[in-house]
Amino acid sequence: MSAVSPARRAAARVLERVETGQAFADLALDAEIDRGSLSPRDAALATEIVLGVLRWRRWLDALLAPHSKRRLDRLDPRVLALLRLTAYQIIFLERVPAWAAVNDAVALARLREKPGVPEFVNAVLRAFTRRGAAERRPRLPRDPVDALAVRCSFPTWLAVRWVARYGTAEAERLMLAMNERPPLTVRVNTARATREEAQRRLLEEDGLRAAPTRYAPEGLVVEHGAPPSRWKTFVAGEVVPQDEASILVSRLLAPRPGDTVADVCAAPGTKTTHLAALMEGVGRIVAFDPQPQRLALVDESAARLGFGLIETRPGPVEELAPGYAGACDRVLVDAPCSNLGVLRRNPEVKWRRTPEDIGRAQARQRQILAAAATMVKPGGRLVYATCSLEPEENEEVTGAFLAAQPAFAVDPPVDTPIPLDETGTLRCLPHRHGTDGFTAVRLRRR
Repeated sequence: MSAVSPARRAAARVLERVETGQAFADLALDAEIDRGSLSPRDAALATEIVLGVLRWRRWLDALLAPHSKRRLDRLDPRVLALLRLTAYQIIFLERVPAWAAVNDAVALARLREKPGVPEFVNAVLRAFTRRGAAERRPRLPRDPVDALAVRCSFPTWLAVRWVARYGTAEAERLMLAMNERPPLTVRVNTARATREEAQRRLLEEDGLRAAPTRYAPEGLVVEHGAPPSRWKTFVAGEVVPQDEASILVSRLLAPRPGDTVADVCAAPGTKTTHLAALMEGVGRIVAFDPQPQRLALVDESAARLGFGLIETRPGPVEELAPGYAGACDRVLVDAPCSNLGVLRRNPEVKWRRTPEDIGRAQARQRQILAAAATMVKPGGRLVYATCSLEPEENEEVTGAFLAAQPAFAVDPPVDTPIPLDETGTLRCLPHRHGTDGFTAVRLRRR
């Protein structure tokens, strides 16, 4: 086993945990990389394999199925993970020799100590590798949307929704964009450095090249390398990993120095600390979250970045809001949602969600928004945002709220880096803007 690639060994363990234990891929990867003390090169390969397999899982299964005498969904999860990760390397990673990937898969299969497992893995993968790229074309379903879902490696129910909303061509572009490796984007902590200074320090102190983001004035796109937690600039509190769409949400709220601001779903604190930077460290931010352990991350982030104006309060907003009734100039509701807009970073989510999950999320979102609104002063602003593109989690929530709360109205800013739509809503789309998928709207209390 010492000859097996550490990256493939780690990837197999993570994929099995994601499949059987409902683990989050990014957290499982971080734990496995630390446990195995993987080198930056092996950590990068393990990450590429795990996230690549999860993005392209349905397509990989369609390619592998003709070579297996057993149905893939009846295989041991570890065996299926080995087949998928090997097929992914052969198809997508040109620098990985096919024989090395297959040999490692067979060696890892021997750990199952079940008769015939290594031989089965070897037979399936050898048959698969004998077929050339031109022959690797699975038999697609007759239904055109179902076939599109297989080609783009998405659940059919989600492809149906997006085709109905965007049309076939744009839905395909959206799904393919969701399967791309996202850029590594950071927000410069403007309390510690300018964007130019952070760009220079990333190169000098961490050996990483960076370029300005397209839309956010404090953002940088950094070349992939060591995990950000190992950067000197991160430890010094000069940069924070954050997607550009997420940066634009805090900017939409537009807090001012001296304001009283509430962030009602604050953990892990990325947007909370951005609000503090936009306020130039002057004023008061109250950060709520129902999970005390996650709320502790807000305190850690605030300390690392040097912000003393953030106060954390554990508990749901419905319980805490009465203590701040009509007291806030600005309120941010970054609502818990289906996370279907951030599939580039969390591809396992698309295999776990069902249509019913979206409806279930809406009920909680309405409760949070209604409670948060009671904290807004007359003339104050509230931003409702989700990392989802689904109308049930966005327009339907804010529409019902506005119908029940005539004191509030949509309050679109005059100028935004990404133009708002006709309803005054900010929609960040991976295939159009190169960002994560976010939806946000700003409201004002009369």
